[in-house]
Amino acid sequence: MSETRIRGYHAHVYFDASSIGQARALCEAACARFALKMGRMHEKLVGPHPQWSCQLAMRAELFGEVIPWLMLHRGELVVLVHPITGNDLVDHRDHAFWLGAAQLLDLSTLSDEPLIFEL
Repeated sequence: MSETRIRGYHAHVYFDASSIGQARALCEAACARFALKMGRMHEKLVGPHPQWSCQLAMRAELFGEVIPWLMLHRGELVVLVHPITGNDLVDHRDHAFWLGAAQLLDLSTLSDEPLIFEL
């Protein structure tokens, strides 16, 4: 049995029209504090996400600093956190967790084919 390696993590910050400012401020503050990559502020549904979202990508060794910080600073925003192992479907379906209320993802948009991600 081969061991799955976690290459990094994504934190998807969910927002809507009324909370976009709060989400942008959170994501920008996280990037100013930690060595993260901030994706676009998607004001539409993207991939499996049921709300507008912004992705924060981090190296695996930052998990212990970034996730507790997000826990304390997210306010009412919901954040999906998942590892990057190379299998998008498994990462989102089986290994993800939520800061805030869990949402129903559209898993039909994801593949369980191995993927390579750069952080």
